[in-house]
Amino acid sequence: MDKPSEYPAPVAPVSNGGGALWVVATPIGNLGDLSRRAAEILRHVEWVAAEDTRRTGRLLEQYGLRARLLSLHEHNEASRIPRLLRLLAAGRDVALVSDAGTPLLSDPGARLVAAAADAGERVSPVPGPCSVTAALSVAGFGADRFVFDGFLPARDTARRSRLEALAEEPRTVAFFEAPHRIAACLRDLVEVCGGERPVVLARELTKVHETVLRGSLEEVLRRVEVDGNQQRGEIVVVLEGVPQRGAAVDADSTLRALLLEGVAVKQAARVAARLTGGRRNALYQRALELAESQTGGAKSVDPKRKG
Repeated sequence: MDKPSEYPAPVAPVSNGGGALWVVATPIGNLGDLSRRAAEILRHVEWVAAEDTRRTGRLLEQYGLRARLLSLHEHNEASRIPRLLRLLAAGRDVALVSDAGTPLLSDPGARLVAAAADAGERVSPVPGPCSVTAALSVAGFGADRFVFDGFLPARDTARRSRLEALAEEPRTVAFFEAPHRIAACLRDLVEVCGGERPVVLARELTKVHETVLRGSLEEVLRRVEVDGNQQRGEIVVVLEGVPQRGAAVDADSTLRALLLEGVAVKQAARVAARLTGGRRNALYQRALELAESQTGGAKSVDPKRKG
């Protein structure tokens, strides 16, 4: 990593004589997380493009800052771009902020950033708080490679389809979920990924009521179902990736050993899922196949399975 160095003054001139678009990260909860540089940028700029001007206005007041606010959200971003480009071309500095955290992560602003860059204007990040990286930092899973999937679809069928697409992802998976849907989401995850899959539910990060639940999907689901407070606030779900190297071979050998010891098919699948990270439903079907082969082709029946 590069060693930190003193950053040049935010008013450093650019080659085309225009202004600069500063992409500024703001606190996700704790006001103390606004960096000194971010405060200096917000104090310097003439205009702030904000997702919610009322919310950003209150934030600026907390720091004694004043700037002209211009709303920029998913419904008006395209129509705002020409005006903001004119401001930049006239040498005005503009800050882009979201309601909380780092702009463009499941928030508007991508089209403005692309348009400013295409116009030859300076676009510069002012990094800081981000709920996704904050959740990854406390999850305890490997985060050298991860997938961020934004907000899951609201409808049950679409959400389940998205989760099925992510179920075998070897990288750590992070996504947002609405509080009133978190229990249903966890139930889907148990069905799709198996109840033993490790997960972290990071809620209200950096706020007064911050909680970080960790455990298997089944364990976290039970805690969410009995504690209504876990179904409130802003939530980041972090799911451990599926082990890939040798997982299939390990699963087969584990299942065979368990079945030879007389462990029931359903229990063998549960134990193998916990040990290998595989999907319990898939391991159950594989255990049935192995049990049948071990009995010389006779149909195997799980003694704990009704019907």
